[in-house]
Amino acid sequence: MPRHFLDHPILSSRYFYPWPEHFDQPFFVEGNGFRLGCRYLKVSPELPTIIHFHGNGETVADYLGDFEQRIAALGANLLLAEYRGYGMSSGEPALVAMLADVPRLVAATGLAPEQIIFFGRSLGSLYALHGAALYPDAAGLIIESGLADPLERILMRITPEEVGATLTELQAEVDRHLNQRAKIAAFGGRVLVMHSRRDDLVSVSHAERLYQWANEPKQLLIFERGDHNTILAANRDAYFAAVGELINAITGAVQP
Repeated sequence: MPRHFLDHPILSSRYFYPWPEHFDQPFFVEGNGFRLGCRYLKVSPELPTIIHFHGNGETVADYLGDFEQRIAALGANLLLAEYRGYGMSSGEPALVAMLADVPRLVAATGLAPEQIIFFGRSLGSLYALHGAALYPDAAGLIIESGLADPLERILMRITPEEVGATLTELQAEVDRHLNQRAKIAAFGGRVLVMHSRRDDLVSVSHAERLYQWANEPKQLLIFERGDHNTILAANRDAYFAAVGELINAITGAVQP
């Protein structure tokens, strides 16, 4: 039996799309019987480190190259976090179990939370917000195309009965482990929420709710171009400009 309804194999098989993908210079983070094949671009120990959690249909390899270099140019180190079973990681993905990987990733940086910026895209918002709740003194939080109501997305993939639960029990599990409102409300650092108004998978209302629940200082950036999977490509300059403004506000750097 799974430890949680949310880690049931049926839900995991419908929510996650792991596949192997190799790349040079992986940064391995050890777990309990598995390891995460991440990537860590270290520019300077004086700079903050972004821990980036990608979407469920992506891998770390999708963010190598241009994304890494753009973040580095903005004045931050970048740890591209990988999920269990994805890319060069071993293990099996599971919604709740992987929450425990967030402190492993933080510890692997060797940094104080005050030097870390959590960044989550789509499904990755669950893990970025978990990090923000665990480390409310972290420097910053960036949510892109994120989820305010995980249960809404879960019920698009399974019925409660398929994982041996009632709707009430499933709601209680989500509230216990994936309460996005409580997690973002607990965070005291700088917040940036980005979303496309034309997002065809996760409604822009998710971004509006996350922004409403967040503490100041915070920014909501709604792009008129792009959708869930093209938000970055359609808004590249404005996207990275907003990330750069958050980094500069944290470090006190002057935007070039």
